[in-house]
Amino acid sequence: MKNTKILVWLVGCIALLSFIASGLGVFWQGNGPRQNFITLHGETVSILGSGLYRFDTVTNASQVIAQDVVTLILGIPLLIISTGLYLKDLLRGKLMLCGTLAYFLYTYTSYTMLVAYNGLFLVYVALFSLSLFAFILALMSIELEALPAHFSVRLPRKSIATFLFVLASFLLLAWVARIGSGLLNDLPPVGLESSTTLVIQALDLGILVPLSYLAGILLLKRRAWGYLLSSIVLFKSLTLGTAICAMVLGQILAGVEVGLVEAILFPAISLVGIGLTIALLKNITEKVAGYNETLLFQK
Repeated sequence: MKNTKILVWLVGCIALLSFIASGLGVFWQGNGPRQNFITLHGETVSILGSGLYRFDTVTNASQVIAQDVVTLILGIPLLIISTGLYLKDLLRGKLMLCGTLAYFLYTYTSYTMLVAYNGLFLVYVALFSLSLFAFILALMSIELEALPAHFSVRLPRKSIATFLFVLASFLLLAWVARIGSGLLNDLPPVGLESSTTLVIQALDLGILVPLSYLAGILLLKRRAWGYLLSSIVLFKSLTLGTAICAMVLGQILAGVEVGLVEAILFPAISLVGIGLTIALLKNITEKVAGYNETLLFQK
């Protein structure tokens, strides 16, 4: 496999830096007093006032800390396991690595642009950059033309495509409704708090929503890119969905009011995503008769 050494080096740096960043986020809490802060839109929000995220609002800090926990107990182990499978030249490992790196890329892109400036800013930027280039190299390791042949006819393509459409539609409607309500009433959208713009919504509406629709359409058409993009979105939804569930729990523990719809729908979507990810892995054939032998002969 080309670029293996570079990719493994990048993954090692991501694992180490994310362990440091998420570990500090979880264990550097502090007991300082919370402070009120007037935003640019004239709203009063509560700033955490202690720990690594002392300049973030209580709501944002509770979500970021919860995501740090998921990165520690799920993200980093998945990164290590998928890299090990990748080194064995297993397609499951390559797809899992792409999906896991997509999680790290999404996470530290949002940290770089959303988390209030703190001493780990350069670490967040490094993780954003490392994840981006590692993700590109991981994609390049997959033989795209042969990809459809590696999936069993029993793969629940329609169920996966439906899940992708539902996920994209849910995010689209949820974020547009939140933003539209603010625009119609000339008020800042719910969740803006001390931020100057909506970073997560921009990432979801600009990348995740169209990517999920495109992946579902191409998968139904049995296109190679459909199998690849669907796999990436499923693995990403597994890790990020778990993180969102943890965020909801983190907000509840921090005394932040959470809507009933969020508390029910996010875990439900995450559970469905986990089930479909398992089904995807079960329906992958590592060696395809004829194709692998032809490649070997050509090499």
